[in-house]
Amino acid sequence: MPLDIRALPAPLDAALVEGLRKVDFPTLGHYLEEGFCDPALQRVAGSGKLVGRAVTVRTTATDSTVLHHAAGIVGPGDVVVLDTGGDRRHAPLGEVVVNALVARGAAGAVVDGLCTDIDALRDLGLPVYAFGRTPLTTKLHGLADGSLCAPITCGGVPVHPGDLVLGDANGLIIAPAGRLAAVLDEAIEDDAEEPALVAELHEGKPLGSLTGATETLRLLGAFN
Repeated sequence: MPLDIRALPAPLDAALVEGLRKVDFPTLGHYLEEGFCDPALQRVAGSGKLVGRAVTVRTTATDSTVLHHAAGIVGPGDVVVLDTGGDRRHAPLGEVVVNALVARGAAGAVVDGLCTDIDALRDLGLPVYAFGRTPLTTKLHGLADGSLCAPITCGGVPVHPGDLVLGDANGLIIAPAGRLAAVLDEAIEDDAEEPALVAELHEGKPLGSLTGATETLRLLGAFN
């Protein structure tokens, strides 16, 4: 495929970003099915919650020229989301690229592939998600192939520039802002109600009675 270099996406809504920082990401799993990356795509460096704007990059298996360009133009709150075309041998993301992202104030990085320099990445503290690690790195071949801020796939999820990237120790969600905004208020309400539910469990009340699951089974004839 030819080179496809586009402008950075529009800024995210600040109120939506702040709301997403407050919600427990697994609570979103009560309301959504789409946007959840392959569970093998896990955090290998950094800590805490990641909320940021997706800046999409596509590279070839061996050439990270486009990624080096992208690392120099991202800004605060951006998350580089990298599609390697399915490569699971080469690491395009390592100490130098992640230092460049930190210097630009980026929020994190996600690679649909491997990373390297894991000790240095952990020292830097930037949230980085990858499928694994290797000492075999990409090179700067300067191939006329790759893209910046064009649609890609990462962790089995279609990703568009400007999508929201949510990450924690459980994994990653990448979804359009509008889809997340539609369920955010209900998810925050659920989080607020959970401590009372947990307290009732420790008082001896059955979970199925509290959630209505037992009554549902009764209506389905499970206890006849």
